[in-house]
Amino acid sequence: MSATHSSTEARDSGMLETGDGNRVYWEERGNPDGKPALIVHGGPGGGSPSGTPKVFDPERYRIILFDQRGCGRSTPHASELATDMSLNTTEHLLRDMEQLRAQLEVERWLLFGGSWGSALSVAYAERNPERVSELVLPSFWLMRRAEVDWLYRGGVARLFPEEWERFLDGIPRDFGDPVAAYVKLMEDPDVQMRSRAALGWSAWEDAVLSLEPHGRPAPFCDRASADLLAFARICAHYAANAGWLEDGALLRDAGRLAGIPGVIIHGRLDLSCPFDAAREFAHAWPGAELAAFADAGHKGSPSMHRYVLNTVARFAGP
Repeated sequence: MSATHSSTEARDSGMLETGDGNRVYWEERGNPDGKPALIVHGGPGGGSPSGTPKVFDPERYRIILFDQRGCGRSTPHASELATDMSLNTTEHLLRDMEQLRAQLEVERWLLFGGSWGSALSVAYAERNPERVSELVLPSFWLMRRAEVDWLYRGGVARLFPEEWERFLDGIPRDFGDPVAAYVKLMEDPDVQMRSRAALGWSAWEDAVLSLEPHGRPAPFCDRASADLLAFARICAHYAANAGWLEDGALLRDAGRLAGIPGVIIHGRLDLSCPFDAAREFAHAWPGAELAAFADAGHKGSPSMHRYVLNTVARFAGP
């Protein structure tokens, strides 16, 4: 088996009309008669990957991608100050996913989501278990308040004290919660103020990934200005509200996934999404598989990538 599959061109695409003014971009790649798989991107606000995710064999899979509200090619874009962020919550995304499934006439689909994408995939599957054939969840995250605090309120900051100081330098000293402060800054009418806040937020995200054992990934700060602003604004918006998820509810309701084959694939060196969430959820999900990699961080490792590739191939069927 090759290390990755080749990318293919989109064979269909469109804008999902949600009915509240948001239009969600989607596209299909691969085999129209293949096994349906939905790619649930991270961030929040990260946008779909360009090209076909290379762990999927385009001859065996019907690969569906979508840009979650406010990012990528979806409109209105969160980089625009006038965009109403109250219409961008986990509940809205779950409805969008189900509407997209119905519009594309998919009976059941495999969900593939890492980081924030894993939390959103689990939330969808717990609500709609009859619509999910399998779950593949690398770099697992539940977005519990403790996990959000670890990432944005001083937990992992103990490993990056200088970078954390720079993160805090970007907000008023008298503002208590840094996440709420960044949300407010990214609502500022001054575009320069919003851009500085987006850079400060993204620089912190880059810092946490700077110790990846297999090299730094492409920096968030290198994104085009509109995508950078949208990513930071959406990410802070979700972090401030812990994804509008009842704390611990995804773990509590893991039993709803009984009968859905699933694999959680996680790097023990992941500083963004500590391993304990993956382990706890795997124990609570009847029949789930957990694969942990001592050589992998948030972005994985060669051995972890091979495992993901083999898992996706196994679920493709004969």
